[in-house]
Amino acid sequence: MSLLNLEYITNQEGQPTAVVIPIEIWRQLLPIDNISLENLSGAIEDYCLNKAMDEGKSTPLYSHTESIAFLED
Repeated sequence: MSLLNLEYITNQEGQPTAVVIPIEIWRQLLPIDNISLENLSGAIEDYCLNKAMDEGKSTPLYSHTESIAFLED
């Protein structure tokens, strides 16, 4: 999985208060301008699921025996 170039904004105590993400990712999440918090939540979930599916497609498949061995570990 590739890492994103995220920046964190912190308060005076060093506690994170916000996250800055690249605009190209923001536009993938929110292709429309006016969006509700509920739609934002769904868009982020969809984005993450799509990224996981893309990663899964590029990951080698295990045989039945290999899968059982992996789950037993």
